[in-house]
Amino acid sequence: MAKGRELKGRIKSVENTRKITRTMEMVATSKMKRAQDRVVAARPYARALADVIASLYNPDLAERFPLLRQPAKEGRAAVILLTSNRGLAGAFNANLIKEARALIARLEAAGSEVELHVVGKKGNGYFKYVGRAVAVSRIDITDRPTAADAASLVDSLMARFIAGGVDAVYVVGSRFNSALSTPPTADRVLPVQPPTAKGGQKDYLLYPSAEAILTELLPSYVRNAVYRALVETVAAEQSARRTAMKNATDNAGEMLNLLRRTYNRARQAQITQEIAEIVGGASALQG
Repeated sequence: MAKGRELKGRIKSVENTRKITRTMEMVATSKMKRAQDRVVAARPYARALADVIASLYNPDLAERFPLLRQPAKEGRAAVILLTSNRGLAGAFNANLIKEARALIARLEAAGSEVELHVVGKKGNGYFKYVGRAVAVSRIDITDRPTAADAASLVDSLMARFIAGGVDAVYVVGSRFNSALSTPPTADRVLPVQPPTAKGGQKDYLLYPSAEAILTELLPSYVRNAVYRALVETVAAEQSARRTAMKNATDNAGEMLNLLRRTYNRARQAQITQEIAEIVGGASALQG
């Protein structure tokens, strides 16, 4: 019955694994819901900022604001890659790294010198493995990112952009369209591309002036773009982890069914053999 005991041990092991993956699926579902709420909450503010900037923007003002400066050539570009600190999320991190590598390849092919800013253990681990230098490495941003986290990522780059030390800043993260659609994306956050007003130009009463308002709003607009990328990437991560854990739970269930059927067949075969031996022994005694 050695095979039967081995099968029972495997069944117990798979049952324990399924309990763990089911629990992780439930945790990821809860975290995804909270992260999705943060994504939804961030969108109205982002739309309001975009509408105000679109209504205030004109080419004359643009010449006086460094964040709106459109360089003729991106001689030096910074790429901020957002990944997670934890795995067990399917191809989530691999897809983000692939998107970042493709962006870096395009920029370098166009003659840009690219510096890499990586958030998350998974991205940092990959680029350390391949031997690519990372200008900034961050693993302190949790799955509840804040506006302060976004500011800490981009404020120094904004200062360098204004000083002419960098010509463009890109953010690679995931866009959370729905629980089933979280594609990796690469968005340019600097220089600021003046948004288009939706629903037509709005008539604002400006105080003290459009120039003073833009001075405050443009940095906020850039920080908000990075903050939205952070919260959407977290929501996408939890969605990917939930899917991965659900698939693992389903696969464990299928494996359990197969192991139980195999165990039952082995047990039936043993019982049949024992009955045959008893009947054979009884026949020998009678003879």
